[in-house]
Amino acid sequence: MTVLWLIRHGQTDWNLTGRWQGQAPDAPGLNEAGRAQALALRDELKDVRFSAIYSSEMLRARQTAELIAEPLGLTVTLEPRLREMNLGAWEGMLSSDIEVQYPQELAERARDPFHARAPQGESPLEVAERVIAAVNDIATKHQDESVLIVAHGVSLAVIICHALGIQIDKVYEHVPENGKPYRVEWE
Repeated sequence: MTVLWLIRHGQTDWNLTGRWQGQAPDAPGLNEAGRAQALALRDELKDVRFSAIYSSEMLRARQTAELIAEPLGLTVTLEPRLREMNLGAWEGMLSSDIEVQYPQELAERARDPFHARAPQGESPLEVAERVIAAVNDIATKHQDESVLIVAHGVSLAVIICHALGIQIDKVYEHVPENGKPYRVEWE
């Protein structure tokens, strides 16, 4: 069994404004509050002995992981499969604009959250396939150890659902808050 400490990246300006980030290449890094969250996590987790720290390569997650890793003397291992869900056409858009421009797609997402996707995006099913494969690989390398994973809302919700035996169609109900640690066991 591997103990996973899951951290959703610290806050960004897009989190504050309700702009959907996904894998947008122009998504911002941490804002001041996000950096403060990462530093608070560093203090909160200072007594946990991590064997490794893994992070999505996306800027906001990488910045969070690097701030936490620095005093621990660990190098952050970037794992692209931990990326956030690809939100396609919705990336960079405000929630209110998505509601106006894509009402049918949002209705489909509410009806079938596991398979629905944004135009040109990916579904939670596709996210689950890549994230669970990544975590299985991480757990195999770190059996009976504690590992910190810094990633994104949907990718971490997939891990939480899988670890706790929760149906993956409930993924949106388990998206963790920015900058809050969540501990699960992975077998």
